[in-house]
Amino acid sequence: METQKIAIIGLGRIGSAFLRNILQRRGRGVELVGVAETGATTGRQMAADAGLPLLSLDQIVALGNGVDVLFDLTGIPAVRRELREKLMARENHHTVIASETIARLIWSLTSDDDLPVIAGRTTGY
Repeated sequence: METQKIAIIGLGRIGSAFLRNILQRRGRGVELVGVAETGATTGRQMAADAGLPLLSLDQIVALGNGVDVLFDLTGIPAVRRELREKLMARENHHTVIASETIARLIWSLTSDDDLPVIAGRTTGY
């Protein structure tokens, strides 16, 4: 099985739940190469406890083709725009940015629990 290398940006309520789900599936074709979170969240602590690299957006982008899928779970359109621009500036045509919509789909296929819903938050690309 080919391993998909992923990174997660945003470890708030949704990102933390998603991270927990991914950590439970370690060794199943997914390698978590890094996470980014600026706040003191449960997810950030969970990532630190799991020994995951806590990186900045720039450090994750610098991984280049070392990231297959980058999950942007911040819910902030400006962050996704910034990621796209930074990947384009590095001519990275490999890394896919997956939004919360994709995370919710994966969640529904891998968990019986509900992913948190944040009132007023919109999803999409």
